[in-house]
Amino acid sequence: MVKKIPLRKCIVTNERMPKAELLRMTYSKEGEIAIDPAGKLPGRGAYITKSVDIAKKAKKRNSLGTAFNAKNDFHSFYDEVIAYLENEVNNAN
Repeated sequence: MVKKIPLRKCIVTNERMPKAELLRMTYSKEGEIAIDPAGKLPGRGAYITKSVDIAKKAKKRNSLGTAFNAKNDFHSFYDEVIAYLENEVNNAN
C-alpha cells in the first residue's frame, strides 16, 4: 500500500506541492508570526515554496497579510524569511 504524501498549497504560486518542499509560517492569536520549519507550532499556518525569489514575491504582494487575514505589516518578517532561506541554500551547498 502506497503511503499518501501530504500536499499543501504555496500562498504565492498557488501550486500544490509536498509539505516537505514548503516552508511553514504560523500566526498566533496574539498576533505573533514565526517561521515553523518543523510544522509543529500552534496557530494558523501558511506555506511558501522554499525559494528566495518566491519569498521576495510574497513580500511585494504582502501574501502573508492576505493569507492570515491580518492588517499587520509583515515587511520586517519577510526579510527574516529571506535570510532564513538564503542560509538554508548556503548550508545545502
